[in-house]
Amino acid sequence: MRSNFIRTGISRRNFLALAGAAPAVAGGGIFDAVKALAAEDPILEGRPLVKYPEKTDLILLTSRPPQLETPMKYFAQAITPNDAFYVRYHMFPPPTRVDLSAWKLKVGGNVEHPLEFTMDELRSKFTPARLVAVNQCSGNGRGHVEPRVNGGQWGNGAMGNAEWTGVRLQDLLDHAGAKPGSVDVSFRGFDAPAAPTLPHFAKSLPMTEVTDSPDIMVAYEMNGAPLPMLNGYPARLVVPGWYATYWVKNLEEITVWDHEFESFWMQKTYRVAANHCECVPPGTALKRTVPINRMKVRSFIITPADGTQVKVGRPVALKGIAFDAGYGIADVEISADEGSTWQRAVLGRDLGPYSFREWSAPWTPAHRGSFTLSVRAVNRMGESQPFEANWNPAGYLRNVIEKIQVIAV
Repeated sequence: MRSNFIRTGISRRNFLALAGAAPAVAGGGIFDAVKALAAEDPILEGRPLVKYPEKTDLILLTSRPPQLETPMKYFAQAITPNDAFYVRYHMFPPPTRVDLSAWKLKVGGNVEHPLEFTMDELRSKFTPARLVAVNQCSGNGRGHVEPRVNGGQWGNGAMGNAEWTGVRLQDLLDHAGAKPGSVDVSFRGFDAPAAPTLPHFAKSLPMTEVTDSPDIMVAYEMNGAPLPMLNGYPARLVVPGWYATYWVKNLEEITVWDHEFESFWMQKTYRVAANHCECVPPGTALKRTVPINRMKVRSFIITPADGTQVKVGRPVALKGIAFDAGYGIADVEISADEGSTWQRAVLGRDLGPYSFREWSAPWTPAHRGSFTLSVRAVNRMGESQPFEANWNPAGYLRNVIEKIQVIAV
């Protein structure tokens, strides 16, 4: 595809140079900031803060491909700023520019009328759909998995929550006329592999899921602005409640199939145990598997940060977020005694069932010493979080009760 510079004006050559020298990008005070990150989460120790195009300082996991983690401080509010939103690519180099006048979204396959849409047509021909939804990497928290597993050793910041605006996938397929008997719908972006022998990143959803889920969309805006390039510009798939592996970035092709879609990224990876917990005993291999799909219930304490000193006898405002696959958060509870007793938190504004839900709770340390503060959420289906993390060899689906330490002085 013929291309011009993207909005940031960075060329492919300069982007590659940036990726090779990423640790040098962040500005002053980096060493203090890195120390603070390590204090909050030992998994992040030694990882530099870097600044990529259209992004603020994020935590570098890898540069080839770019995997950039959001510092936990950005989750103090329900909406994650675009420039602080995490980045996860499978291919290197990632797309760095696109000519929007030449870009078209193709809808084809088992349809009556194969179609192509420009960005102007997506915006003018369809009623815009809007919703707030969490995008979370399947391996968020993998760095905390014990026994250790292969894969990117994320802390807990491979997630973000945004208001997405775009076109309902159902509307696009209705326009093209998906034929009866269609089985799967696949999605492919223009983030092509470096060599032709490598599998192109492509994902699929069952047609039954598409027809039952009016909230799935092709998004062209994120928090009221065009998507950042590294978050999928000019359009990406949004599959609310499902892990981000399905949220295909830099989208250019939607294909309807009359049989099961096959790709490396569906049949060989992003699969979990086909049982109730989607887990296996630590250290064992998977046998019967299914593709990963809906997110587990999760909650986090954002403030105070892990390791904070507080004053004995003075109230401490505990604040955080909770989310699930879209059933909605019913309750959040906190404990200061390793889960022996629990105190109900106050839920913040409801931005929709797929969104982060802010929560807050007062807590007063009664004596000097170290306290373990825990948080757990319960959704409207009664699903919650386990005391002990379930295990799988890919480090997916982590949703254990999260804890922090504070010291009362």
